[in-house]
Amino acid sequence: MKLPRRQFLHLAASAIALPATSRFAWANNYPSRPVRIVVGSAAGSATDVLARLIGQWLSEQLGQPFIIENRTGAGTNIATEAVVRAPSDGYTLLMVGTSSAINATLYDKLNFVFLRDIAPVASLVLQPQVMAVHRSVPAKTILEFIAYAKANPGRVNFASSGNGTSGHIAGELFKMMAGVDLVHIPYRGGAPALTDLLAGQVQVMFVVPSSSIEYIRAGTLRPLAVTTATRWEVLLDIPTVGEFVPGYEASTWFGIGAPRHTPTTIIEKLNKEINAGLADPAMRTKLDNLGGGIFASSPTEFGKLIADETEKLAKLVKFAGIKTE
Repeated sequence: MKLPRRQFLHLAASAIALPATSRFAWANNYPSRPVRIVVGSAAGSATDVLARLIGQWLSEQLGQPFIIENRTGAGTNIATEAVVRAPSDGYTLLMVGTSSAINATLYDKLNFVFLRDIAPVASLVLQPQVMAVHRSVPAKTILEFIAYAKANPGRVNFASSGNGTSGHIAGELFKMMAGVDLVHIPYRGGAPALTDLLAGQVQVMFVVPSSSIEYIRAGTLRPLAVTTATRWEVLLDIPTVGEFVPGYEASTWFGIGAPRHTPTTIIEKLNKEINAGLADPAMRTKLDNLGGGIFASSPTEFGKLIADETEKLAKLVKFAGIKTE
């Protein structure tokens, strides 16, 4: 039986509209079950604590548990690949950060392309690292440190939590732009690196604020500068590296990503709730204790930051010849 043309067109239009309507209703009811946030670092790390803070906020606002799943290894690549392979339904999210941009160049063979396979959802923080020295180092300013390093080429050690980490990258950028010869000592994690810095086994480290602030306030570590383009609001008397080495800037950033093809309505919903959390006074206080640097943005703005950082860090990784351990 042939349908009249008008009835056929009406049914066809309804069929086309149905998936879109279903997707909208599905996204509007999101989340209807627990959501995973996959973190590529160990429990108790700064990244993990940040993920748990934003996960708790989302749980309270959206009425479903946001469960933190730590999947460590391969410089956060194991966590990223797990999310890349997950369904694009908004129920598996990823803590992304500076390491994600570094890894795009640092690792020759990955089973994913980060810029293609992870959709930006929301940024969380944009923080400095602190260039801190052991008290035995006879330098109280960046210029004094540069002079000291040039007078002792190859005899000043700088620690990092591992090859290709943000602290390593910040140090290599400083070496290149300041024209100094520092010896990189990679550790398996930030904690042992910081322990040796405190003991004087190494002389300098580019360290995240959450790990260094208590030692700075106690006078155990001497901060010379912060790595961001502007001064750190927590300790405004500490200058930036760029005030002495023009053009220097190395930020550490974190945010939330999702598998590509995750519905835009879900991404926008998550972005709205996360940005509301970043504006909440109680949440801001908690984030300040982790080093501050709250950075709210749209998915598009966060995507541009990731792309720009990936391009910038690729040049530095290649120039410095940085390799995985």
